Amino acid sequence: MSDNKFDASLNLLRRLDPQLIQQNLTNICSILQSSQLDEDTEIVEDLLSSVDVPLTINKCSSTGKEYLCCDYNRDGDSYRSPWSNKYYPETEEEDDDQPFPSSILRQLEIKANDAFDIYRDLYYEGSGLSSVYFWDTSDEVGDLEDGFAGVILFKKQTNDKSGKWDSIHVLEVIPETTTKINYKLTTSVILDLSSQTSLNLSGNLTRQFENFISIDLNGGINLETNHLINIGQLVEKSEYNIRNILQDVYFDKLKDIMLKDLRMIDGGDNKEINENQKDIIKGLKNL
Repeated sequence: MSDNKFDASLNLLRRLDPQLIQQNLTNICSILQSSQLDEDTEIVEDLLSSVDVPLTINKCSSTGKEYLCCDYNRDGDSYRSPWSNKYYPETEEEDDDQPFPSSILRQLEIKANDAFDIYRDLYYEGSGLSSVYFWDTSDEVGDLEDGFAGVILFKKQTNDKSGKWDSIHVLEVIPETTTKINYKLTTSVILDLSSQTSLNLSGNLTRQFENFISIDLNGGINLETNHLINIGQLVEKSEYNIRNILQDVYFDKLKDIMLKDLRMIDGGDNKEINENQKDIIKGLKNL
């Protein structure tokens, strides 16, 4: 019964307006929670962790920096800042159960945030936001050799807010041997483009990438640096592939529909169609 509810919720979300994905997800979760059944509470948790929604922005009170929020840095209604390693909004009482990375993984997280902030500056033309969060996957925390998991987030919108790009990279680092590591990456991109002529394109795309990499710890590069290099290259490759796929799916198909499959009414010309197409393509180029 719970599986049927979960599948029905996903099917409903696929058929509703993707621009309202956050609102639709909240409404479905509210309906499930109103039943006060344990199985429906579990379905809500599964939906929140399975459905990608546009990233939200919070501000770190300790550093004054903005950071991105998602389900992976959330605890209740609070979100952990990658800059101060604190949860905001702060709870009245300190919660010992709030999840934090181990000290050695936290050091890697700090360096990853600095590295991907440079990546964001280069690939997103100096604008947008990035945030990186890591967490331990082994019971014996405190050693990178046991592997870990994480998420790398990017968000950008055009100045006129006609184009929005949210990129979510969920990472798993699995050591096969002491020198061979399996990197698994699930990349989701949420794209929302609007033109001044009321033509809108929105949706999301998810792809998985996997790479086995042999590392040489005797070459002067430690394990921590190896992880940063390998993760960075994998994220760069996945974003490049996703962007090309989106361009093929969205814009080549749009061009076929507008210029070939549809005909103008009352002998109209292609001026309006060309303006629509230019607005949409301009929005993607600005991201």
